[in-house]
Amino acid sequence: MHYFFSDVHLGLGSAASTRERERHVLGLFDEILANGAESVYIVGDLFDFWFDYRTVIPRGFVRTLGGIARLVDAGVAVHYVIGNHDFGHRDFFTGELGVVLHEGDVETTIAGLRCYIAHGDGKAFNDTGYLILRKVLRARSSKLLFRMLHPDIGIGVAAYASRRSRDHTTQKHYGGEQPGEADGLRAFAERKIDEGFDLVVMGHNHRPAFIEHGRGRYVNLGTWLRDRSYLVVDDEGVELRQYGG
Repeated sequence: MHYFFSDVHLGLGSAASTRERERHVLGLFDEILANGAESVYIVGDLFDFWFDYRTVIPRGFVRTLGGIARLVDAGVAVHYVIGNHDFGHRDFFTGELGVVLHEGDVETTIAGLRCYIAHGDGKAFNDTGYLILRKVLRARSSKLLFRMLHPDIGIGVAAYASRRSRDHTTQKHYGGEQPGEADGLRAFAERKIDEGFDLVVMGHNHRPAFIEHGRGRYVNLGTWLRDRSYLVVDDEGVELRQYGG
């Protein structure tokens, strides 16, 4: 059994709303352990922003970090596909928690299905400007310069950048809002299915979707800001569920 979820955005909104989302995520972790899952894929934007220094990580979310460690210690393979809000990883998740960190899209086989897994940023139509910005921000030199800032300043700057990124995502035209309009993420997923993938999984646009295309499926995981949706893949099939704990 394999689980997928994305776009929890811990740190967005009030402390109470973040704590509530964290409580639900920890409940999902309990379900994952109870069901003896083989792997979990966090498909980006677990945090509304994240940047770890050599000896410092952002304050908060200790319960989530402990929950991830508990999954890994129990033998669950935890994969983290970074998103557009939480790309500032160094080595905390890999070195301290034992998580497999993916800075790009993932191609793998799960439960006999050829899968393509991506957060989804940069895959909307006419997103060239963002792709250039992403390349600059994620460059090794940019991260090295950023880490020269005191963490109190750097994390504040990261939080501001995260808010600007969220504004861009909110305003971005993904399509599908009027009859006949095309969805850039869906179009990308359908091309991947046409290339031979059985399952394409993304998040990012905060719109849960389960779409059959040819011999494959495209699943958008939605957001835990509203839907609390997650995907389960096993030998029995592919199911998009909503957490109700």
